[in-house]
Amino acid sequence: MGSITLQKVSKVFGEAKVIPSIDLDIKDGEFVVFVGPSGCGKSTLLRLIAGLEDVSGGKIVIDGRDATEKAPSERGLAMVFQSYALYPHMSVRNNIAFPLKMAGVDKAEIDRKVSDAARVLNLTDYLERKPRQLSGGQRQRVAIGRAIVRQPSAFLFDEPLSNLDAALRVNMRLEISELHQQLKTTMVYVTHDQVEAMTMADKIVVLNRGNIEQVGSPLELYSRPRNLFVAGFIGSPKMNFITGQHAAALNAHTIGVRPEHLTISTTEGLWKGEASVTEHLGSDTFIHVRTEVVGLLTVRVLGETGIRAGETVYLTPDPARIHRFNEKGVAK
Repeated sequence: MGSITLQKVSKVFGEAKVIPSIDLDIKDGEFVVFVGPSGCGKSTLLRLIAGLEDVSGGKIVIDGRDATEKAPSERGLAMVFQSYALYPHMSVRNNIAFPLKMAGVDKAEIDRKVSDAARVLNLTDYLERKPRQLSGGQRQRVAIGRAIVRQPSAFLFDEPLSNLDAALRVNMRLEISELHQQLKTTMVYVTHDQVEAMTMADKIVVLNRGNIEQVGSPLELYSRPRNLFVAGFIGSPKMNFITGQHAAALNAHTIGVRPEHLTISTTEGLWKGEASVTEHLGSDTFIHVRTEVVGLLTVRVLGETGIRAGETVYLTPDPARIHRFNEKGVAK
């Protein structure tokens, strides 16, 4: 079991309300990602669940039991930090085994659990190496292995990929997702990277200034953002926002159109403009267009394009994919 329920959980540091009040249900076996900009409270919330910070108010229930006042070691959770925190003088085997040795587990059981974890994480051939002999991705896997052997009811990940380069981040995303499928254990994962959130999560929790803006599956947040904040945060490149007469004509204070839902033409279209910067990524091209009436817009097209900077172009939004928001920024 690995269900986690937050009931009116809050956290105050001095005069600052970092987490005003949060209610959240995390089901057993879910992969839940906390995402939001720096300072939104996502790491603080994870530390409250882990017991590394005391709550200022509310209740944390783990597997149906009140864990609000329990020590971290009594909550049945395992946390993986962005720093690997490995013991440099110990082998991979001993680093993974360390929490079991501290708990007094017998040697045969330790050997079995370490071997099982190493097999799952493809670390069997590295068990006798020291951390300095490993790549960043391998070190992170050792840190995860140290968590696995404890057989927790849930894993808590605090931006575990932030120290890795771009290629390793992609590989580790896949490895952690595959690990979740194998173990079927609850995972709560913190990141500021919405691409990580979209590709890994069963459920995303979007945080802003300590408040939950929206909870839902990646596609729900992409297709039906609740407000301007979620609409602008989820999706890469970010959604285009338009105000003024064009929004008013659609009975909205603001309308939003994702770059992939705009078509671009050199002959005709709704909004005339000039191509400013073109970013060629191979599989996609991002074209930034300065329009005459609605400002700077970003267009995403598949593959390569012949459009160059300075060229006159016309943009047309897909009417079925326009998002409408009222004066308070709430979706209509």
